[in-house]
Amino acid sequence: MAQHVTIITGASDGIGAELARQIAARDGATAALVLAARSQDKLAEVAKACEAYGAHVFVRPTDVGQQDDCKGLIADTVARYGRIDALVNNAGMSAHALLDEVQDMAWYEHLMRINLWGSAWCTHAALPHLKATRGLVVAVSSLAGLVGVPGRTAYSATKFAMTGFFEALRVEMAPHGVGVTIAYPGVVATEIRYRGFNAQGKAAGKSGLDERGAMSVATCSRLILDGMARRQRDIVMSAKGKLGRWMKLLAPALVDRMALAALKNDVRPH
Repeated sequence: MAQHVTIITGASDGIGAELARQIAARDGATAALVLAARSQDKLAEVAKACEAYGAHVFVRPTDVGQQDDCKGLIADTVARYGRIDALVNNAGMSAHALLDEVQDMAWYEHLMRINLWGSAWCTHAALPHLKATRGLVVAVSSLAGLVGVPGRTAYSATKFAMTGFFEALRVEMAPHGVGVTIAYPGVVATEIRYRGFNAQGKAAGKSGLDERGAMSVATCSRLILDGMARRQRDIVMSAKGKLGRWMKLLAPALVDRMALAALKNDVRPH
């Protein structure tokens, strides 16, 4: 029975880990999952859960902030399986800081390296193999990649960049039968917010977002999985996200107020 080979970056926890588990539960022995992240121990735990469903799993420790690691991930996948059917660019870092509180912007560049360049490097290396299978590229962006969120100048910049990169790539790949799906999660109950950068470029340890009504990781991952199955162009996951996307064209000042309201009072611009 032929295996469907899916690479997932940022697969050690959160959305990436849950997406891997859901694919394994759905596809069983027909799934070949390549799990990439920096933590080998966490990847091993996710692999064990996926293997319990009968999936074949290849754990490949990877730092997407390093171009050679991204190239190596793709090369090692092809060496093992001979093909790539889907690449899910999920690895990323969060950040929350008002620009005028930032002293050294070096971490802005580092964040771009992880969120944009990690996705770009992995995708570029995988393209010949995805063209051969008429496969699918998935980019996990954010609603902050559709609407600029105050306090998230760095994060929004990386996610807007991802959106532009993958929208352009979609058109380039259409003649080759390669699909490009961009997912735009809103507030999801993951740990990424607590590890994200603060104004000093350190782990914030807390979220600046109003998280009442945050979407569960399981629901977010299921929506991405469903969108992948349909080779959907865009996956905008919440009613507020869908509304904001259109209202940005019709009433941009209202969307600015909506973005401000998404923040906790103590981190709003003052």
